[in-house]
Amino acid sequence: MTPPRQRPLWWDTAPETPRYRGEVPQSADVVIVGGGFTGLWSAYYLLEHQPDLSVLVLEAEHVGFGASGRNGGWVSAYWPVGPETIAARHGREKTLDMMAAVRETVDEVGARCEAEGIDAGYAKGGALSLVRNAAQEVRARAEVAHSDDWGLGTAWLDQDAARDRLDSPEVIGATHNPSCARVHPRRLIDGLTAAVARRGAMIREGARVTRVSRGLVLLESGRRVSARHILRATEAWTPHLPKHERDIAPVYSMMVATEPLSEDQWAGIGLREREVWGDAGHVVIYGQRTVDNRMAFGGRGAPYHFGSVIGARFDQEPTVFRDLTRVLRTILPQLDGVEITHTWGGPLGIARDWHPSVGYQDGVGWAGGYVGDGVAATNLAGRTLADLVLDRRTALTTLPWVGHRSPRWEPEPLRWLGINAGLRAAHLADAEERRTGRPARLGAVIERLTGGH
Repeated sequence: MTPPRQRPLWWDTAPETPRYRGEVPQSADVVIVGGGFTGLWSAYYLLEHQPDLSVLVLEAEHVGFGASGRNGGWVSAYWPVGPETIAARHGREKTLDMMAAVRETVDEVGARCEAEGIDAGYAKGGALSLVRNAAQEVRARAEVAHSDDWGLGTAWLDQDAARDRLDSPEVIGATHNPSCARVHPRRLIDGLTAAVARRGAMIREGARVTRVSRGLVLLESGRRVSARHILRATEAWTPHLPKHERDIAPVYSMMVATEPLSEDQWAGIGLREREVWGDAGHVVIYGQRTVDNRMAFGGRGAPYHFGSVIGARFDQEPTVFRDLTRVLRTILPQLDGVEITHTWGGPLGIARDWHPSVGYQDGVGWAGGYVGDGVAATNLAGRTLADLVLDRRTALTTLPWVGHRSPRWEPEPLRWLGINAGLRAAHLADAEERRTGRPARLGAVIERLTGGH
């Protein structure tokens, strides 16, 4: 077999797009640091509300270089912290508002794709969480009961119904949540970038920001850019900015993709409605049927790197890719012998309390800490930041995540030890559950570490 390409599948299966180069202006009304989904959605909605704004988006590499162009393509209403955690501080009604806003955001992304002619393969088939052993069933049925209490829409599927959607011999049941869509992430980011440019935003790639302060952004080139409003949309790269070293921990997720499968092969697998899928284990896995009929499959488990270091050398973890391929073929033996054509990875951003946040104060705004659930959350963040910058008092600006401040991560080496111990605990918990069929004793510890989700 041909060795897999060591780059995101999404980058190889999106049309060529123009690059956004040119001189960086000395000033703008709004400067946005980061050319991923958060920054671009913010620019999009700012210009929708006030078309005469001068908006400048600065990106160190190319648009979609980070998680926005590497993720699993789930536009989901999943939220990294459980509703009880939010309700403990903000009450039930505000928590229900938060959950409803995230569900509505899934449809908003689809509506904007249609309105802007973005061919991102948006398909709202919902999300499957496969149940593969008795311990996972206990957790999944509890999730359904929990969903009923909060109106989240998650339903239990028996074995026949689950296998009708994804025909895995390992499956004994599943849950299904309708508030999730599949997209091709790079096509979405490129289409959004073009829409933002049409609205008049200035987009500059290859413009690396080294410092953000009130009213001023400093570039690596020495260029200084002044602005009335500055938005930091840097997610996993946030620790590289002075004074933000412990705000976010960049944790890597890895993906593999198969060669395109035939219609006969897909008939034996399922995903007719383009459902995205994972399972009820402690180690996160996620898959989708791509727009060109491949299986793209990813998971956590790659180590956190000391000092929050990010580097291209960490995008490839052969041991993790072997594990992902093994798990994929265990769940779907129909894929035995199917070639893996792409392997890639990249960092996502995690706040210390697993709580995403968005805010704006004294001319500086921020959003992030999505814990891998950002394809939808970034749209909500962009709409919210636009309202905050323009001093629009809306339902979005009163949601519980607005102004949330997470505690800082521990200094090294405690951060390195704690995060990697948590990743190891998740693997051990899954192994225990496969062996015993009972919920792992480590499960409660993992739940506390991950914000109660």
